[in-house]
Amino acid sequence: MSQFQGDAIFWVEVEKIRPNQYQPRTEFDEAKLKDLAGSIRQYGVLQPLMVTRYEESREDGGLSTYYELIAGERRLRASKLAGLSQVPVIIRSTEEQSRVRLELAIIENLQREDLNAIDRARAFDRLQKEFSLNNSEIAVKVGKSREYVSNSIRLLALPAEMQQAVIGGAIYEGHARALLMLSDRPEEQKTVFRDIMIRKLSVRDVEKITREIAVEKARKRDITPQIEALERAFAESLGTKVEIKAQEKGGKLIIDFFSTEDLEGMLAHIERRAISPQAESPISEVQEQRNDMVDVPSTLASVPPPPSNDDDFSLKHFSI
Repeated sequence: MSQFQGDAIFWVEVEKIRPNQYQPRTEFDEAKLKDLAGSIRQYGVLQPLMVTRYEESREDGGLSTYYELIAGERRLRASKLAGLSQVPVIIRSTEEQSRVRLELAIIENLQREDLNAIDRARAFDRLQKEFSLNNSEIAVKVGKSREYVSNSIRLLALPAEMQQAVIGGAIYEGHARALLMLSDRPEEQKTVFRDIMIRKLSVRDVEKITREIAVEKARKRDITPQIEALERAFAESLGTKVEIKAQEKGGKLIIDFFSTEDLEGMLAHIERRAISPQAESPISEVQEQRNDMVDVPSTLASVPPPPSNDDDFSLKHFSI
């Protein structure tokens, strides 16, 4: 088969173009498609679609040509709505790997900033599972941070009903991230989700509610305010849920993670903190808040404080 690499533009019949099997987008806004179709009627397709060219055998023994879409499905759909019979395309070589075609489809959609959070997360997850890319490699290819990729994939831990709500635009990505904080409390997670849908709660409202539920859970565990504050500080620093289980001597530090990439990111963060200890730390802020406590009742003021031993909270007494 002849090769059509390069940036040459060809005109191809729309009925010969088939969808991209790696297309990350599953939802297309009909109103926006109609707007785009109106623009195409007036100005034409300003940016060529990207396709690969294939040949297949017909029943009569001859060969027919078809094209598989790599990028530009919105433009293709809108062109059909606009009544176009042909669209401009750039033809990429069929020798390119499937991963390249998926990457191109994802990047083209991400650059438009309108791919919903769940479709984005599923696309990242496919790059991980089907093409053995880690979060750092994905981040480089899409021009985002490793944390952005990792946090996106975490959304797939939500129940299907909540994921569908994100896809359909019923809730925002911020709502979904807040709901993730209740992953270990599914009944309360469902209750908060229903409240979002019925009462149209803002993202800030949901974040406040989920924090209050987490604090209430901590109280039920009968932990001291100091341990509770340290849990919050660890969680803010590491960007994930952290639980401290104090024992008679030492205890356990339990850190939630979703992948080895998460663990590597946490380790890198800890190492950076070790190199730059002078940087502001949420844990140091907890200590400052303890030092700033005032208005101690006089009956307690005369009682000598217990001997302070900072080594009690050394990480060597905790197991992860």
